[in-house]
Amino acid sequence: MGGRPLIVASGRHPFEVCTLLAAFIVGTALHLGAVVPRSVSTAMPPTIQAVWAIGLIVAGLAGLAGVAVPRRRLLVGLGLELLGIGVLGTAATMYSISLYAVSAEQAIVAGGFVSALAVASWWRWGQIIVDLRRLGRAAEAGMTVEVPLLVDGDR
Repeated sequence: MGGRPLIVASGRHPFEVCTLLAAFIVGTALHLGAVVPRSVSTAMPPTIQAVWAIGLIVAGLAGLAGVAVPRRRLLVGLGLELLGIGVLGTAATMYSISLYAVSAEQAIVAGGFVSALAVASWWRWGQIIVDLRRLGRAAEAGMTVEVPLLVDGDR
């Protein structure tokens, strides 16, 4: 592995932070009684709808907590981010399937965006898994780790 430092991609990218915040807000609104989309109410039983809404809340809270953890607690932050992004990917996949199942070709617009969010979530989830494995190997080899800052203020 050589003498170069290991660089881990930070989850503090504005796109990820905004998406996780939106998941929390939407999940909270659904939990507090906002109108459930027709595709969800048609395709998912009430219990699954409740799990889906709570999943959005958990995704937002865990993911945002993970990206907010100070860099010196990198493993904790990545673990929380992994949880949040995994739950977000699951919730987005569920919604995407319900859109296409209920609306078929009429779901192209909304389904396209939600499917892209699901793919992006799973992609980020994979990146975190790779980073965690690399961190484990780096720790065994006694390497240093660098986390580039995308947002100032966390040292």
